Amino acid sequence: MGVIKLNRVKVYAYHGCLVEEGQIGSDYLVDLKINTDLSIPAQSDNLSDTVDYVHLNKIIKEEMAHRSKLLEHVCDRILNRSLSEISTITKAKVTVRKINPPIGGDVASVGVSMTKKR
Repeated sequence: MGVIKLNRVKVYAYHGCLVEEGQIGSDYLVDLKINTDLSIPAQSDNLSDTVDYVHLNKIIKEEMAHRSKLLEHVCDRILNRSLSEISTITKAKVTVRKINPPIGGDVASVGVSMTKKR
């Protein structure tokens, strides 16, 4: 087994329950960690034998582009797509953080993490 990680993928998106969040938008950071068998690509050195992190990045960006009220909903979509499109993933964990959330305080970020297994 092995792990492939995408760390701090920065995306501008429009998630949130407030009307203003849907109009103004905000910066988000997304971390995606997947578990998969890396023994074959470790020997073959072929991209086709592994999980392409370009594909994972595409999933993140496309799902972040669809507005949701809750970060939980966004996380679930990223996990579901990752598992459905890439059959070799055995487990995936995603964290979505909203930078400088509008919650009336000096808060660097808020975030949600979710994990799914096959």
